[in-house]
Amino acid sequence: MGALFNQLTEKQHIEIVTRGPGETQALGRRIGEMMQGGELVLMVGDLGAGKTCMTQGIAWGLGVVEYARSPTFVLVSEYEGRHTLYHADLYRIDDPLEIEDLGLDETYGNGGICVVEWAEKGDWLFPEDNLRVDITVIGAEERVVELRAGGPRHEELLRRLGEGTSDGKGN
Repeated sequence: MGALFNQLTEKQHIEIVTRGPGETQALGRRIGEMMQGGELVLMVGDLGAGKTCMTQGIAWGLGVVEYARSPTFVLVSEYEGRHTLYHADLYRIDDPLEIEDLGLDETYGNGGICVVEWAEKGDWLFPEDNLRVDITVIGAEERVVELRAGGPRHEELLRRLGEGTSDGKGN
């Protein structure tokens, strides 16, 4: 995996370059291993940037044995692991009320972990305490993954990620 470009700052921000889907999944796995329940991950990036690859890694880090697929048509998929993972995809939703009707706040509010692809469509709905993942394509296989933490839960997760440590429940 590429080097950490930007260590944690006062805004709790990390940039990492991944080179291929495997590295994006590996980064997601590290994040998933550190999750303790109640996290909200907001994914932003162009079509094909790697949002679902990152989610697959998070799922594996949570001990999910299934292969997470983009829930574009079902809108929200549920996977069982150490914590329940709710994987939402807002790509096909244009009405803000439909996003609100999904009840995503009930997923992470009850100790589950919620990953939302195309999160920018519902930015107004999500609390500030989240982990925002912006993925930018910079080459055929290369991606810049920007991780920004809002709130203490997600700041702690990024701190541990920056140090390369876990919470004792993962690796």
